[in-house]
Amino acid sequence: MTTGRRFLLALGIISFLALAGTAGFMLIEGLSLIDALYMAVNTISTVGFGEVKPLSPAGRMFTIALIVTGVGTALYLFAVTAEMLIEGHLREYLGRTAMERKIHQLEGHVVICGYGRFGKVVAEELARNSIPLVVIDHDPAKEPELTQAGLPYLIGSALEDAVLEHAQIRRARAIVIATASDADNVYITLSAREKNPAIRIHARGESEAGLRRLKLAGADQAISAYQWGGMRMASSIIRPSVVDFLELAAAGRGDEVDLEEIMIAPGSTVIGKPIRSVEAESPRLRIVALKRGPDAILLIPDPATTIAAEDHLVVIGERAYLKKLIALVGG
Repeated sequence: MTTGRRFLLALGIISFLALAGTAGFMLIEGLSLIDALYMAVNTISTVGFGEVKPLSPAGRMFTIALIVTGVGTALYLFAVTAEMLIEGHLREYLGRTAMERKIHQLEGHVVICGYGRFGKVVAEELARNSIPLVVIDHDPAKEPELTQAGLPYLIGSALEDAVLEHAQIRRARAIVIATASDADNVYITLSAREKNPAIRIHARGESEAGLRRLKLAGADQAISAYQWGGMRMASSIIRPSVVDFLELAAAGRGDEVDLEEIMIAPGSTVIGKPIRSVEAESPRLRIVALKRGPDAILLIPDPATTIAAEDHLVVIGERAYLKKLIALVGG
């Protein structure tokens, strides 16, 4: 039986005994309702403030019976109540302490500001891919949902410097700004860029003006969920086969075919090899893009291009071969 049910059971029994005791003292000793209730509660709780009047032999026998049945129940009720209080507060304290410690140790993580429909999708996708993250939301009502999702979170406003600092913004790799206000998103973008000049900023905009100002504020990517959704729907009408292919190759979504970004780790065995050589060793893979340093991303790179350390390769192919390639390059 759960602690809550045991509490309700004990409360029900003690209430019944108090009513029975009140009725007994009224019938046996002829006490008024208030005096009888006082005697019943006084007896059950063992407070011992004294009798309202000397009891008759029958009243004393009734009091003994009430003590035997009521005192144990009262003690049980107090014990269950204490258990509920201690368990609840201790569990909450330990859980919050563990989460605070986890957030304090974060590095190379993603900060998500706003846990609405947009932010929730981003958080779920990052968590599914084991990307460390912390969510900031100002609404305390979101706390049970965040707790159930098992996500590290802070209840507070990302507009406040202290909250961003608490989220370890200076050690974060990226921030997703997904509140419903363009003005707030612009302000958070400026704050994040000030605190971490190297951070990648992905911000949501609600209007054309908002998107433009987010770019001016330093956002690396400013998107409108409505625009992207509308464009995707239109594309599925105009070129459905292309959209089906993109769905199949979406990173982490395909059953067999997948699309992955792989960074070439220093010391990797593929450094110095041409792209055609890597593709020849894994015939079920194709390198469709290459990003090197600050250069623009190169789509369909020349097969003779030599792979260098810290190159980012966008590779499409069967998932089993992708895993082998990731293990090979150490990325």
